[in-house]
Amino acid sequence: MAQQIKSVGLIIKRESPQAAAIARRLAQWLRERRIEILAEPEEAPGIGAIALSKRDLAQRADLIVILGGDGTLLSIARFVAGDTPLLGINLGGLGFLTQATVDEAQRAVERVVAGDFEVDRRIGLEASIVDHTHPVEPSEPLKALNDLVIHKRKLGRLLELEVTADGQRFCSYRADGLIIATPTGSTAYALSAGGPIIFPTLDVIVLAPICPHTLSNRPVVLPDTCRIEVCAHTSDHDALVSVDGQEACALGTADRIVIYKSDSAISLIRSSHSYFEIWRDKLHWG
Repeated sequence: MAQQIKSVGLIIKRESPQAAAIARRLAQWLRERRIEILAEPEEAPGIGAIALSKRDLAQRADLIVILGGDGTLLSIARFVAGDTPLLGINLGGLGFLTQATVDEAQRAVERVVAGDFEVDRRIGLEASIVDHTHPVEPSEPLKALNDLVIHKRKLGRLLELEVTADGQRFCSYRADGLIIATPTGSTAYALSAGGPIIFPTLDVIVLAPICPHTLSNRPVVLPDTCRIEVCAHTSDHDALVSVDGQEACALGTADRIVIYKSDSAISLIRSSHSYFEIWRDKLHWG
């Protein structure tokens, strides 16, 4: 039996009148059913919600409804722990993550509150940075649902990358960067780097070099049990590791990045649209 939903967090795309209007309607419906409404401080007064930071909202809500696009969903996903389900309402067409449409928003929330829903468990990645001089500690790893990307701050500058998998030497890259992606992230940046589209619920990790200098360096798929370690050889402090394209951390000249599957998965509420339908729509396969 699904857990009774007593509190709902609404994550609203900034500066979107459409998202704000839908949020007000949903908030009214939830209020009538005595369900606690949570939102970020900038949005809470407009819908009569309790104001919380993303991190606190993710810990308190029994359900999180995202009104925006895939980027809006990614902004909250890395703070979610445990089995809290995420329902994405896409304000445009179908999204890879925010799969329900605007017209489906009300019905989707009603169905979930009634306990009539299924979830897909999506793996996430965590990364610890070792031998660093910046404030991020290994005890607080970077978390990603889509991908972690190692790259230079300036475009067009090659990186020398040494990669090991489970302690074994795997590959050396001379490239603009390296993408380490989950199956969920296989349709994001990794796709533009020539990576394969992975069925979202498979337990694998994709490594996709960005513009490799050696043409034989191709994207590879590894089991998600692999512990991947990357050393970026650089004589300056111009290398970065980016998380889901939304935040970045500078790397020192002696830093190593250790990447592994997160212990907890993200629970995305399954929509009525199949993955094949979404792929056909988003990728224009006809």
